[in-house]
Amino acid sequence: MEANGRPEKKKRPRSCVGCGEEAPKRELLRVVRTPAGAVQYDPTGKANGRGAYVCRQASCVAAARKKKAFARALKAEVPDSVYDELAALCKEDGANG
Repeated sequence: MEANGRPEKKKRPRSCVGCGEEAPKRELLRVVRTPAGAVQYDPTGKANGRGAYVCRQASCVAAARKKKAFARALKAEVPDSVYDELAALCKEDGANG
């Protein structure tokens, strides 16, 4: 139990749709299909809707795009702009790390 008296939340690992590796939620990038049907990158990881995750590696984003993994996981068409945004985020992480 936590100090506030509530039971501790289970921290379940999430799977990358590109490579299939499991990782903690905070280490992955989340793409969400909103209740309105729009597909977008979710920087907070808390947006309402169905989510799918990908590693912060350009190779995983490319694999997900090639396999149409986000479209399958989210049951919706994914615009190219989402993949472009994820690829740009991977390049930024690579430059900083």
